[in-house]
Amino acid sequence: MMKNVSNSRPHIVEVLIHVIGWGIVLAFPFVMMSRSGFTITWQDYLHHGSIIPLSFLVIFYVNYFILIPRYLFEGHTKQYLALNVILILALAFGSHFWQEYANMTYPRKDTRIKPMGPPKWIFLLRDIFSMVLTVGLSAAIRFSGRWKQIESARREAEKDRAEAELKNLRNQLNPHFLLNTLNNIYALIAFDTDKAQAAVQELSRLLRHVLYENQQNFVTLGKEMDFIRNYIELMRIRLSANVTVETRFDVRTDSRTEIAPLIFISLIENAFKHGISPTEPSYIYIHFSETDGKVSCDIRNSYHPKTEADKSGSGIGLEQVRKRLELTYPGHYEWKREVRDDGKEYRSLLVIDV
Repeated sequence: MMKNVSNSRPHIVEVLIHVIGWGIVLAFPFVMMSRSGFTITWQDYLHHGSIIPLSFLVIFYVNYFILIPRYLFEGHTKQYLALNVILILALAFGSHFWQEYANMTYPRKDTRIKPMGPPKWIFLLRDIFSMVLTVGLSAAIRFSGRWKQIESARREAEKDRAEAELKNLRNQLNPHFLLNTLNNIYALIAFDTDKAQAAVQELSRLLRHVLYENQQNFVTLGKEMDFIRNYIELMRIRLSANVTVETRFDVRTDSRTEIAPLIFISLIENAFKHGISPTEPSYIYIHFSETDGKVSCDIRNSYHPKTEADKSGSGIGLEQVRKRLELTYPGHYEWKREVRDDGKEYRSLLVIDV
């Protein structure tokens, strides 16, 4: 109901503008004559002063409601111009014939008003020119309204497209995340069934978050940090003793700041994928913080890039992060990724304005 009321307000304002505008135009001759010291009655105004403003009103709304939408908007420019020429000439000559008839049939009561001045054709040309301007004004207003409608429809279509693409990305992320986690559990089963069972329990908690929270556009930062903590603990289960994983969360556990769900998880997955070597000492440092309306995720890890023969993972995770950031936080994020000069450390720093 509130939406319908809100949508009706622009139409009410538009009607009021038309009523006030044409009220001023129709009253203009009456006001000007009175200010010039002439006595003008309503009968004089109706017979002599109102015909030209009424002609402007007719030509404006004939264009506004009929000629512009039926001909100009449909690309029939020649027909539109021809009909306007006929309409303008008919109204211009008709109004002047009416004034001649009114002057003879209903003479003005104010004897100070003398029928003297420039030739009548001057007034005829003036009125024709004014009517042409009225046609232009009608077209300008109509095109302005149409442009607003087209722009509104374009923005709505763009919004729907972005939301559909974002939903598609989230739906892609679920199986991608699940595949990586199941691969980890599968590796555990071979040498430690107890850890594998614990991993399945951790996975059930994570899936609850993925299945329910990920269907929303935003979740609280506190919940997202809980999810990330649980995920890191799940990843720790299969790590060897030569791997160091350190985390630091400078985020309140009850933080109500809203964040896109699972926006950071691919960065952490990437760290575990490329930061761990089965033979060399490895490390992963993860730091989350929230300050001054910004949420940052700073990840540093030893760099052990996978070979071409390693087919684990499909590499879509980071590309999904980039697309989701562009759709959800356009112009409100900064993401730096770099490998240290010695080629031994990789760093990913993502800062989001929330």
